[in-house]
Amino acid sequence: MRQLSVKLKSAIFGLIYVITFGYSIAQEKPNFIFILTDDQPYGYMGCTGNTIVKTPNLDKLAKEGVLFENAHITSAICTPSRVSILLSQFERKHAVNFNSGTSVSNKAWEKSYPVIMRNSGYYTGWIGKNHAPIGKGGYESGLMEKSFDYWYAGHGHLSFYPKDRHEIFNDAVSDTQIEIINEGVEDFLDTNEQRLKGAVHFLKNRPKNKPFLLSVNFNLPHGASTSTMKLKATDNEMYKTLYRDLTIPLPKNYIAKSDIKTPKLPSDLFKVENRQIGYNYVETPEGVKERYIRQLQAMTGIDNLIGDLRKRLKDLKLDKNTVLIFTSDHGLFMGEQGIGGKALCYEKTTHVPLIIMHPFYHKKTRGITSNALVQSIDIAPTMLKMAGIKIPETFQGKDILPLINGGNDSVRSYVFTENLWSTQFGNPRCEAVQNKEWKYIRYYENTNFSALKKIETANQLGINVNKMLYSVHDSDIAMYQSFIESPLQGEEPVYEELYHLKNDPEELHNLIDQDKYASVLQELKLAWKTEITKARGTGIPNVLRYTEDSKLEAKKPH
Repeated sequence: MRQLSVKLKSAIFGLIYVITFGYSIAQEKPNFIFILTDDQPYGYMGCTGNTIVKTPNLDKLAKEGVLFENAHITSAICTPSRVSILLSQFERKHAVNFNSGTSVSNKAWEKSYPVIMRNSGYYTGWIGKNHAPIGKGGYESGLMEKSFDYWYAGHGHLSFYPKDRHEIFNDAVSDTQIEIINEGVEDFLDTNEQRLKGAVHFLKNRPKNKPFLLSVNFNLPHGASTSTMKLKATDNEMYKTLYRDLTIPLPKNYIAKSDIKTPKLPSDLFKVENRQIGYNYVETPEGVKERYIRQLQAMTGIDNLIGDLRKRLKDLKLDKNTVLIFTSDHGLFMGEQGIGGKALCYEKTTHVPLIIMHPFYHKKTRGITSNALVQSIDIAPTMLKMAGIKIPETFQGKDILPLINGGNDSVRSYVFTENLWSTQFGNPRCEAVQNKEWKYIRYYENTNFSALKKIETANQLGINVNKMLYSVHDSDIAMYQSFIESPLQGEEPVYEELYHLKNDPEELHNLIDQDKYASVLQELKLAWKTEITKARGTGIPNVLRYTEDSKLEAKKPH
């Protein structure tokens, strides 16, 4: 009887311990939901300073987690940025872009965060957009889909109405992107709620005894997706009327095309006449305001999803053990200084929001803001660290868990960003290195053939314009590889910029020729050399050929 009493006391004490500290053996490995938006500049939420947009759920997430105010991507364009996040590598290392003629090899993909976590016992899901070509044949390889226990996504752009492009979404109740993605999230978390026939389930139900990793990927507030909004009668009312009763201001430092006196960059370097037509809305105040309203509507839609998600987690008693991560793949110019689009190294395109909310952590670490220099490649190693999984040597990002814990230590002294997407659309190759106070940008000669001339020829000969503009051939692989290696082999910049971010966060005043900043410039040039060398790493890029030529060969009978 005495022995039973001791056992009973021990059991009660153990139960009290579990309740008190909020987690049991099954909860030692946290769940993760990683939410990635598209084309979202830093200032598109209330918690990041926007006084117009309604994002109460994201603002609450920031108050209960850590908001990183100095987070940057590595490459300011969709595909390389997303591959960088997946592999925790700079583009110079992974070597995959729209113009690279390559896809991520099977071997490289084995070291992606979703595959590593799945192999370590996580139940994994991918919902929304995929813009990373994986395996032989890229998007057609099927490797991406097979790498997850749950798949409900489309390759490439989704548009505002994903059913118009991707059959997988056809049985969703909703027609609009955010709401379809929300249905996928519900289906992943609780398959008894709604069974989506289009979704690929490798198990009938999510195992309750396994931690999960869910990646939620939007194609909003992306410029192309918001351009497809049609204000349909079936759309949620907010997508038709929200913010339209307000006086919408123009972006700070906006310049209409007709008012540009001196271009931001030399015209032979940044050939804006060849800009993709999808960004021409920036040329007029009316075009910018209409697109901005749509982007804000999309942000409020995303915010509603965050609210629904958190409520669902609470209902399922998953909220105490689920880490939420929210960020964007890059920002977007909306006519500031006369610029439209992305694929540059300015703050407008590289600076993104990053919120990480871990429910385990002490209340004193919640609601803090961190000014530490962090990058999107830091997300994968940080998740692995939280999950108790060994971080592979292939990762180039930093574990920022000490910062989430409330520590003040920095994880890096400099941020390095780059643009290797230099094509007929006029964008120059460039690289930037920055600390908290200064940024140095260097540009290389832009000898790319003109998009306008390609379009003219295509129209004359009846050639498909998109084929003419977007097809990548084997010879382009060699050109792209030279983009990677040439600066490391001594290619000199043809134009340089120096900005004092502390006093000039909008990067309006180039100080490169002012002698009094010579020592700062010299320091940053030395840092550039160090950072680009680290970003490149060693060895041949771990990629597969992915061109029009390889696609034709694959179709030929053997």
